[in-house]
Amino acid sequence: MLPVLVAGFGIGMSLIVAIGAQNAYVLRQGIRAEHVLPIVAICALSDAALILAGITGVGAIVEHAPGALTVIRWAGAVFLVGYGLLAARRALRPESLTTTTGGGRSSRRTAVLTVLAMTWLNPHVYLDTVLLIGSIANTHDSTGRWWFGTGAVLSSLTWFAALGYGARLLGRIFARPVAWRILDALIAVTMVTMGIGLVA
Repeated sequence: MLPVLVAGFGIGMSLIVAIGAQNAYVLRQGIRAEHVLPIVAICALSDAALILAGITGVGAIVEHAPGALTVIRWAGAVFLVGYGLLAARRALRPESLTTTTGGGRSSRRTAVLTVLAMTWLNPHVYLDTVLLIGSIANTHDSTGRWWFGTGAVLSSLTWFAALGYGARLLGRIFARPVAWRILDALIAVTMVTMGIGLVA
């Protein structure tokens, strides 16, 4: 089941590594060394809960309506290829992940509430974790879907831990547009390949 776990890790990483408010906030707090552990934990545990909801929820649909799996597989393939093309477009028009480090030290409560809002009030997180990862996971058998989900959860934990605790290094790297160009190119290849693989 190692290939399935690796596939889950790859898809999870492809979805989570993107320029956005949540990543910028984690990076900012990491650079300032403020409340990094609770912020990383909230991001990773939130993703784990949403991935679990996706696997069990989509799994329940498939059990009661087996034909839905075909629809889900094609919808997932279209989304993956579309997401991959958007990543390819970003690779041609690179940005940088910027963060401000000025201002006073924030309280733990403020930091926690901020990251909770950025995570749970973001509609894309439900599309990525619940629908997309849940759908792809359920194209595997009853055991394989959990291996896939585990890989996706590990990718989230790995990314947020690296972003929070390696912020000083990552901040310098991702302040350069060329870094995002390379990353988005890799994401594009991964997503399009996985999308085609779903229906091939």
